[in-house]
Amino acid sequence: MDLAERIVASVAPHPAVHSIRLVGSRAEGRAHELSDWDFRVEARDFAALADALPHLLSRLDPLAQQWDRLSPEYCWMLIVRGPAKVDLIFPDEPHTEEPPWEPNRENLDAIDAHFWDWTLWLRGKEAGGKTELVTSELDKLFGYLLAPLGVERPPSSIKHAISSYRKAREGAENKFGVAVGRNVESVVAPAFQS
Repeated sequence: MDLAERIVASVAPHPAVHSIRLVGSRAEGRAHELSDWDFRVEARDFAALADALPHLLSRLDPLAQQWDRLSPEYCWMLIVRGPAKVDLIFPDEPHTEEPPWEPNRENLDAIDAHFWDWTLWLRGKEAGGKTELVTSELDKLFGYLLAPLGVERPPSSIKHAISSYRKAREGAENKFGVAVGRNVESVVAPAFQS
């Protein structure tokens, strides 16, 4: 099974699922190697399905999974080995944009997962030639995640964002006396070496 079939097979059997299907560039044949995998999900019982998602997707051994804090509808994001970014989008479930991160000792791992998810998505857009989108998203990344960690200037590129983030993450680890795992980074970072 390819990744799309595995995602559908993992989620579709749950009784709260009305439908799940691949959408976007992967469904339309416009994808490249770094394109993300978008799925439109319609739920009979969103709350029940939301609670079940981490378990349903555990067979894919995701490196990270969490709700998108910025999406206008609920979107469950995960990163799997490859690396590949997967979004389960719930268009019928409105979501209010959450405020920028406020780093603390309990949320540095979640911030790390969000950073690598965001930059992996940006790498796909960069590979697709969407330069203006990448530039505007780097500004958003700065205000939402990097500046709260103490980064002083918006990044000029994805690679610059990564170097700024690594330094800021180290500072946050020292400040809060915690260590952030590097397992997500170890899988995602090679996507930026080409």
